[in-house]
Amino acid sequence: MARPNENRSERRDRTEEPSEFVEKLVHINRVAATVKGGRRFSFAALMVVGDQKGRVGFGHGKAREVPEAIRKATEEAKKSLIRVPLRESRTLHHDGYGRWGAGKIQLRTAPPGTGVIAGGPMRAVLETLGISDVVGKSLGSSNPYNMVRATFEALKEQNSPRQVAAKRNKKVADLLPRRADGAASTEAEG
Repeated sequence: MARPNENRSERRDRTEEPSEFVEKLVHINRVAATVKGGRRFSFAALMVVGDQKGRVGFGHGKAREVPEAIRKATEEAKKSLIRVPLRESRTLHHDGYGRWGAGKIQLRTAPPGTGVIAGGPMRAVLETLGISDVVGKSLGSSNPYNMVRATFEALKEQNSPRQVAAKRNKKVADLLPRRADGAASTEAEG
């Protein structure tokens, strides 16, 4: 009788702590290993985790049961978080291209009100990252694992004007184009 109580208390502990991360299940795959007595089934899960403030990660977990595979994938995703600079906390600073194997994706910045125009695995990554305006296009394989990795390759290439200015030993104001209304100069100073 002690065992069911332990499981219940473990579940209670897990649900009580408020998580700062948003977790999205991208894909579940049933895989089979052929053994002497027949086939042994297990499940592979692909999870994306993000704080919707510029940090995102993905993980892959495999287990005999679906919940255990999801738990493993979530833990791995939390270990592999990357930080992506966002413009105005809503979109990317510049267009990007990512490739992983046959998976190729293209990300483009978008004006306010556009929303997340992307499909499947790419949408899960962008929403957990906290982007609200972006256009994404998958150009190659639709394999979710390759699409997620290609999306991460495109996001790793993102640079903010501040990062570029630091690399080039210049001021941010020197990099941004001058506009007639002077919005670029006030944005750079802040």
